[in-house]
Amino acid sequence: THEPVEQEAQIRLLEKLQNHNGHNSMLVLRPADVTEATVSWKMAMENQTSPTGLIFSRQNINDLPAKENRYAEALQAEKGAYIVEEDANYDIILLASGSEVSTLVDGAKLLKEDGIKTRIVSVPSEGVFRTQSKEYQESVLPQDKKKFGLTAGLPVTLLGLVGDNGKIWGMNSFGFSAPYKVLDEKLGFTPDNVYKQVKEYLK
Repeated sequence: THEPVEQEAQIRLLEKLQNHNGHNSMLVLRPADVTEATVSWKMAMENQTSPTGLIFSRQNINDLPAKENRYAEALQAEKGAYIVEEDANYDIILLASGSEVSTLVDGAKLLKEDGIKTRIVSVPSEGVFRTQSKEYQESVLPQDKKKFGLTAGLPVTLLGLVGDNGKIWGMNSFGFSAPYKVLDEKLGFTPDNVYKQVKEYLK
């Protein structure tokens, strides 16, 4: 089943608020695969300024693709968001956190068959990402590029990353009970729906 979406949204709000010392009130991390989970645990152990919230998925998740060394690449998660893979001269940025990132990877393969080039970005922590330099933020999520966000939570949790002109596929309700593969199919968290939504958005 999917986590209660309102509770996740409240936790994600905390990571964007600052305490009296100027630090984020909470470090919130939602890793996309087992390697990102390892990096997230490292970040939690090294965090001396706030509580840490780790949001894990209960279903099986495919490892994200690696160019050479997946752990070395996943260490970029320490910046809050990073490029997992991309095509040259990409048409659109696909972004998510947690299990949805691997869904984007599979959706990107379908889009590529149609000649649509993508950049895939994993965002384990928007709060951490927003503490990075403006140059780094722009290098990962350029303002002039189209963006599609996928979240098994409230769409508003990705609005600050996708922007007003982007598109988000998310949830506005919770409480469904079924095997996760059935829920993903019914609620549209599938590579086929990523393909469909992106194609409609790019028209």
